Amino acid sequence: MAEYNAQEKDSLLRLARESIAYGIIHHTPMPLNLSTYTEHLLQTRACFVTLHLNGQLRGCIGSLMAFNPLVADVVQNAFNAAFKDPRFAPVAAAEVPDLTLDISVLSKPEPLHVASEADLLQKLRPGIDGLILSDKGHQATFLPSVWEQLPNATDFVIHLKNKAGWPSNYWSDTMTVATYTSELIS
Repeated sequence: MAEYNAQEKDSLLRLARESIAYGIIHHTPMPLNLSTYTEHLLQTRACFVTLHLNGQLRGCIGSLMAFNPLVADVVQNAFNAAFKDPRFAPVAAAEVPDLTLDISVLSKPEPLHVASEADLLQKLRPGIDGLILSDKGHQATFLPSVWEQLPNATDFVIHLKNKAGWPSNYWSDTMTVATYTSELIS
């Protein structure tokens, strides 16, 4: 069930777009007047902002743990996705009109106790779970929306391990696993 109504979703998407436009001109995140937002949008929530250009990933930055009002997290993460994602050059002004934006509002990550990678593959809920793998100073996450590109649990986990800098066959008894869900706003 959707937590955010159509007006709230439009407001969050508009904020993300305004943050990027502001960043093009001012090279800094957009300031916010928090008193202009509803209590629901001011709840402390974590989110990711994902940018696409011509159907290709153009930036994705977010917070796994909630520490800001949602509107502030959206503004900061939209700016960071556009200008601070180390995988991409900063978004250029000419690209802004063609960007598509998604906002994933995350639930609180919950530890998932697994005995092995096979156990993890059994417990994962494809299409539902976002996944965080952490071990020995490395951490990576895939949002639930990544299941669209990697619908097989084995592929999902292997690609996430590679994203963290581990080989495909890596597994450790010290690895910690957490899952979360998200509401996708696009």
